[in-house]
Amino acid sequence: MEKKSVPYKKTVFVCTNVRTDGREACANPGRGGAELCEALKKAVKDAGLKGKIRVAKSGCLDLCAHGPNLFVYPGGEWRSGVKPEDAPEILRDLLG
Repeated sequence: MEKKSVPYKKTVFVCTNVRTDGREACANPGRGGAELCEALKKAVKDAGLKGKIRVAKSGCLDLCAHGPNLFVYPGGEWRSGVKPEDAPEILRDLLG
């Protein structure tokens, strides 16, 4: 095993969990979790920040009723009720 430091300044974990049993989930149809993840990836790429900010799909973050949800590492920022159109604002906040 090789141990290294995190290669990104920030990592944004976006819940893309889908449930087929009728329970709420961030990426169920109409909820927007998957679309949010793709919008953030595109915003990072378009800003030339690929390799500095990583957007990663996440499994369930256990707050589905408030979703779509994401969290930022490091920093511990959590956002709920996020929409794909929020991507530019989130990116601005990540850049400080």
